[in-house]
Amino acid sequence: MKLLYFNDYRLGVLRDDTVIDITDILLDIPHRDTLDLMNGLIENFDAYKVKIENFIKSSSGINVDKVTLRAPTPRPSNIDCMAVNYMEDGTRAEPAPINAFHKAVSTIIGDGEAMELTDIPATVFEGEAELALVIGKKAHNIKASDAMDYVFGYTNFIDGSARGLLASNFFFSMKSRASYTPIGPYLVTKDEIENPQNLQITLKNNGQVMQNFNTDDMAHNIPRCIEWLSSIHVLQPGDIIATGTNHRGLNPFMDGDKIELEVEKIGKLTINITDPLNRKWARITRREHVEELKLQGAHTPQISGKYAPDNVNNKKDDSKSRLLTSI
Repeated sequence: MKLLYFNDYRLGVLRDDTVIDITDILLDIPHRDTLDLMNGLIENFDAYKVKIENFIKSSSGINVDKVTLRAPTPRPSNIDCMAVNYMEDGTRAEPAPINAFHKAVSTIIGDGEAMELTDIPATVFEGEAELALVIGKKAHNIKASDAMDYVFGYTNFIDGSARGLLASNFFFSMKSRASYTPIGPYLVTKDEIENPQNLQITLKNNGQVMQNFNTDDMAHNIPRCIEWLSSIHVLQPGDIIATGTNHRGLNPFMDGDKIELEVEKIGKLTINITDPLNRKWARITRREHVEELKLQGAHTPQISGKYAPDNVNNKKDDSKSRLLTSI
């Protein structure tokens, strides 16, 4: 089943290309407003599943192209993001120690919305293509062997990042900015995904494939991530766990970019990038930056606009600068 929010946060089911509004049959779930209904439905899904299935069989809907999609899980208790959780196409000799960070819930946006690159001295802005899982029931100190019983479903996840900021807690400063957590376009229940450890993830920037990798390259698999996270804090129904990315395809996000993330069997999440300062970077990936151009550091340098380093703006005769500005 594909669950989603649309228009003014009505809760619906996607049937083929049609959205069926199920909000009114869920109103007995305790809630402040309809944004709470998804978490309540997730927690009580077994009690509502047959009712929903019978309702959508006899209901007409509206074409998905005629509605405004919203983030499918707009109010989780936690957003836990796994850090350095891929083997990077064999370029890592061994897995990095398991690690994670939080993102603020208020950073969530949905399909068709914009990630804004605000006026901060970041060296580069990127977005990490990720598979995210959504927790289905309260989980605390869960064994890896039991972990998949606590998964409700999956969605697309982009981890927006403002790199190079100087802060004592750099993850918070880099990751928890407004609009930096696009998710969606819908939540796919786990019964539709046979093997989440074998899904292709593709991110396009203006139609060009930049990230293209498989979840079988995870350093710490999904059950291990749930086991570790649930040993640190309680996971609640509706909580999001982003499972990490292959960093080699990361590329600068710039004003006017159209970003499309598609995780196999989970649909396509499309967002736009806005930058009031219109800063510019070379249109290259981290892999190209390091392996082909042989440039120092992992991040593609800014080539124009506010905060561009002087050694890029002023040294016009430098061969690497000429190469960067020509790409």
